[in-house]
Amino acid sequence: MANDFIRSLPQHERELHGRWLHAIHIDPVMLLLLSMVIGFGLVVLYSAVNRSEVLFQAQLVRIGLAFVALVIAAQLPPQIYMRWAPFVYLFGVFLLIMVLLFGVTVKGSQRWLDIPGIIRFQPSELMKIAAPMAVAWYFHGRPLPPSFKDVCVALAIVAVPAGAIIAQPDLGTGILVAGAGLAVVVLAGLPWRWMFYAALAFAAAAPGLWYTLQDYQRQRILTLFDPESDPLGAGWNIMQSTTAIGSGGVLGKGLLQGTQSHLDFLPEARTDFIIAVVGEELGLLGVLLLLVLYVLVIGRGLFMAASAQSTFGRLLSGALILTFFVYVFVNIAMVSGLLPVVGVPLPLVSYGGTSAITLMASFGILMAIRSHKAW
Repeated sequence: MANDFIRSLPQHERELHGRWLHAIHIDPVMLLLLSMVIGFGLVVLYSAVNRSEVLFQAQLVRIGLAFVALVIAAQLPPQIYMRWAPFVYLFGVFLLIMVLLFGVTVKGSQRWLDIPGIIRFQPSELMKIAAPMAVAWYFHGRPLPPSFKDVCVALAIVAVPAGAIIAQPDLGTGILVAGAGLAVVVLAGLPWRWMFYAALAFAAAAPGLWYTLQDYQRQRILTLFDPESDPLGAGWNIMQSTTAIGSGGVLGKGLLQGTQSHLDFLPEARTDFIIAVVGEELGLLGVLLLLVLYVLVIGRGLFMAASAQSTFGRLLSGALILTFFVYVFVNIAMVSGLLPVVGVPLPLVSYGGTSAITLMASFGILMAIRSHKAW
């Protein structure tokens, strides 16, 4: 889709377009695909915020900052990222400790750091990049596939921030950070039998892990199998989201015509459950269009990762794009009732700034790894 659009431009415009973007290390195909996802999201978000000009303009500002983050991240050569990876990781862990000690509590979770009069931000978002970057740095220059000792060290690097985030509690972000780090371990050539043994060990430990969860987290898992057991409590989110998606049919009720979100039946319509707004107002076709755009972004990202010119670059870029895939999968499965509700926004579509800036910065890193010369 993106390639066809670029080929449709006149020859001189194509050359100028490509030269200018490549001069600042921006991949034009990926930029176009990301812009299409964000544009789609802004259209849906305008309805999800019930035409609120204040909220919509705030999101436009955040998207603008996200594009700035992408451009800046794309300018740094990969060796800079590798050199600074351990320091960024340690700084991120330090911020997570500050959150546990002095963080701002919102809706029962202590996830934010607040600099009065300047900014309130969520340090756990930084670890979605810092954790896989640190693991890729550790594996760079070491024999691959990794030894058992190296795998254990890598898992420890991942476990520290993931554990601190889950303790906030923020299970959804903790899972994403752990997934990002584990993606590097898998891409490094982890033997399949080791993954099989790990799955068996996790299954054996599951009964014990059950008692480490918060009460509301256990309730969400139980509600997944029987939402109607608590229709006005834990089951409300799933029942309303699936109702919204199903009521849209094939073509949807029309933009701005949704009832579940506009009448406040649908919880967190502009953040975690915005895909339900897409399903209700734009129908199956709208959801499929968004999924196609996501697939194109992921496909282009994997192609870019495969062309990376170093072990660090391949591991980091592959992990970043696989994390993006997990982001999309978890949110849609959560809203559809296939996974427990864990508070994961829909990437580049949900309302919010920290997540969008982090995601676009990760795509900037991906572009930097592909466009800079071998080192």
